[in-house]
Amino acid sequence: MPLYRDDAIVLRTHKLGEADRIVTLLTRENGKVRGVAKGVRRTSSRFGARLEPFMVVDVQLHVGRSLDTVTQVETIGAYARTICEDYVLYTAGAPMLEAADRLVEAEREPAVQQYWLLAGALRALAQRDHAPSLVLDSYLLRALAVAGWAPSFTDCARCGEPGPHHSFSVATGGAVCSRCRPPGSTAPAPETFELLAALLTGDWATADASVERPRKEASGIVAAYAQYYLERTLRSLRHVDRTPRNLEA
Repeated sequence: MPLYRDDAIVLRTHKLGEADRIVTLLTRENGKVRGVAKGVRRTSSRFGARLEPFMVVDVQLHVGRSLDTVTQVETIGAYARTICEDYVLYTAGAPMLEAADRLVEAEREPAVQQYWLLAGALRALAQRDHAPSLVLDSYLLRALAVAGWAPSFTDCARCGEPGPHHSFSVATGGAVCSRCRPPGSTAPAPETFELLAALLTGDWATADASVERPRKEASGIVAAYAQYYLERTLRSLRHVDRTPRNLEA
């Protein structure tokens, strides 16, 4: 079909020519799509501001050979300005977009769960529902779980022995018992394991009640886990602002 319409999240943009942009979208029904938005860099553009990273939009595209063409855009979630004008929000949101782009590698393959996870995370970030670092870490854990790399924070990831356990191995896939503990495993605090489990399951009462030390330790574990299973470094993770003011929801 020459035209199609879908809800989409703008992941990234690239300049094309003097006035156009190539826009990478994570759509609800069609997976990752790349399209050309013609004339959006002109001040007279009708929808240039709607095609910025972090925006959630209703978009219409015309099917092309290699790149589709954006023909119409309506705003669903206007998160770009709120996130980009706040350094803490921006540094938490950028790794989400980067991770989504990596997790949904193939174009035009439906990734409905990944779409809804990212849309919900961006909404929570823009509305300041929780500390930005918690929203980021929860999103990364849940997105990896949907992709097939769900970590275990209670039972042993190798033998299944019921926890709680005291060691964590990224390569093994989570918590490990004393018998299965491989060299190089870390020993997070019990509060950190509790926080990580809460972030994975969406237990925000527990997550919001956590304090700075387990949050910092949990963030390090999430970053290591994400980059191990994505097999690439998330470049934007090193810029995340994790100062104590992040503890304010």
